[in-house]
Amino acid sequence: MFEPGHLHLKSLPGLGQQDFDVDLFYEVRQDPAEGAVMHFRMVGEIDEKKFEEEFELRRDTAFNFASVAARVAAKHGFHPRFGPILRNHHEFDAMFEDIREKLNAHPGEPVDLDRLLKGD
Repeated sequence: MFEPGHLHLKSLPGLGQQDFDVDLFYEVRQDPAEGAVMHFRMVGEIDEKKFEEEFELRRDTAFNFASVAARVAAKHGFHPRFGPILRNHHEFDAMFEDIREKLNAHPGEPVDLDRLLKGD
């Protein structure tokens, strides 16, 4: 379920999926050196093990959030064989557009590829 600033992800019973219930919250924060950054807080359970982790992405790499969220989920027990944690393309697109709006970002703006590849 998506609402601006929050995405709730939950496995569906009976589909042979790994058990998870995760909330991904995000907001724009100001960093003295970088300017606007997107702050993420991921909290929930994977296979009944609770976790909470926060991370920030710079404005130009904030759109790589799904990759970083997948790494966080894997770190806390999500198995890649079950596919991506952000499965619903409609919700992913809505979150992407919400982040774009919150950061006042526009298509074609430059991205620091070195930072993107490092996951910064």
